[in-house]
Amino acid sequence: MEDLIPNRKIIHVDMDAFYASVEQLDNPLLRGKPIAVGGSENRGVVAAASYEARKFGVRSAISSIIAKKNCPDLIFVAPRFDRYKEISSQIQKIFYEYTDLVEPLSLDEAYLDVTINKKGNPSATLLAQEIRQRIFDTVGLTASAGISVNKFVAKIASDYNKPNGQKTVKPEEVILFLEQLAIRKFHGVGKVTTEKMYQLGIFTGLELKSKSLDFLEKHFGKSGSFYYNVVRGIHNGEVKSNRITKSVAAENTFDSNLSSEVFMIEKLDIIAATLEKRLKKHKVSGKTITLKIKYSDFTQQTRSKTMPYFVSDKALILEIVSELLYQERMKNSVRLLGIALSNLNTELKQFVVVQLKFDF
Repeated sequence: MEDLIPNRKIIHVDMDAFYASVEQLDNPLLRGKPIAVGGSENRGVVAAASYEARKFGVRSAISSIIAKKNCPDLIFVAPRFDRYKEISSQIQKIFYEYTDLVEPLSLDEAYLDVTINKKGNPSATLLAQEIRQRIFDTVGLTASAGISVNKFVAKIASDYNKPNGQKTVKPEEVILFLEQLAIRKFHGVGKVTTEKMYQLGIFTGLELKSKSLDFLEKHFGKSGSFYYNVVRGIHNGEVKSNRITKSVAAENTFDSNLSSEVFMIEKLDIIAATLEKRLKKHKVSGKTITLKIKYSDFTQQTRSKTMPYFVSDKALILEIVSELLYQERMKNSVRLLGIALSNLNTELKQFVVVQLKFDF
């Protein structure tokens, strides 16, 4: 087993209900109460929920109406991204006190490689405890952590003792840990894949491990080799301080649903302008333009076109997006529009998303 698992010490730090916790931190009247960040009682989608709200089934990405039905006492709070970024910056400074190998995944989570660290502490478990305490002392928020030999296992472990806890999976424990793990808890296995695995009789890591590489590739394509390896503790992805940009995107959710393509073009013009600014800022361009459409019934559709050359100009982006918009008739009124540019000409390593308006 030692030959299969790289001798690294990885910590995955995940803030506990970050957006909601920040709101409760700044407003004592919200502490101990079920709150939802984003949305409203009559419209929108929940972006984040406090642990008090999660007890009632309130979670991110569900309709605000459903959330309120599940939790009648739910309090909706408007998001404050500048504040979240401010606190996230403070937390990341703490990470860099321990190692330069920090890979942020979002404002509220990151991987740290502490195999060789600035504190000279050989115990990743003790370092994780210290980092979590430093975060609490500095910003007043709790964090959970997973510690193991690779990013995949550390990511899963960080969810085990939430909130305000941590779990270490030692090298000699990795295989048994993965064998006993429910397949739905495997990082990278979503709802659709989970259902497909259930149909194939795969409910745990052990059952996944029993399948051959040919079998998994036959049923899951390129992902088959990933599943084959990770359940055996093989995941050699390094913690990198910067992540490759795969897509630059901008989107807007509207107060009132749009039913006319004319109005949609007006909104797309604004979105394309914001996207152009972001592209220029990062000095990137791309070949594939994707139009994202979310309808009033919350169904979502994407339409894409790949150009033979790189583009970043607003006018050209809008021209292509307009073509995609009129490609087929709208299925319903539209609540959200977005434009993404991928297939980029860059080696920058940070996923960029511009959210023009968060109040769904």
